[in-house]
This record gives sequence, C-alpha cells and structure tokens, in this order.
Amino acid sequence: MANGHSEDFKCNAVRIAVTKGLTRLEVASDLDMDVATLNTWIKGAQDHEDTSLPEAGLVRRVDRRRKENTVATQGGRDL
Repeated sequence: MANGHSEDFKCNAVRIAVTKGLTRLEVASDLDMDVATLNTWIKGAQDHEDTSLPEAGLVRRVDRRRKENTVATQGGRDL
C-alpha cells in the first residue's frame, strides 16, 4: 500500500470506471485521485481480467460525489 490505497479500493475504483459509464477523468475526480493512476490500475486489471463487481459503498460514494460536483458547478441551481 505504498500509495495509500488498499487493494480493495483499487479494485473497486477500476470496477466503477469500467461499469458505470463514466469517463476515467470523472471517476478519478470523484475519488480524489490522479487519472494516470486510475489508468494504470485499469491496465493492470485488464491484464489480469478482473471481472468481479464493485463494492456497493464505493459506488454510492462516487454517485454522491458526482451529484455534489454537479450542484457545485451549476451554482446550486435546481437540477
């Protein structure tokens, strides 16, 4: 865990990136991480054909962050 992220976090971030229909930049932003790191993790997962499903809690966190970001970028206007 040299970079501060657990293996579970890495796996779940990759799963979100490949299953939620979001760009890698959106996922990285939502998780407060660098997109290059996410790209590296995705490449590694593709090499190992990791296909398990994302953890529900992390998916909810990303969804919540995306909503917060949308509100913030729209100046609090009603969605």
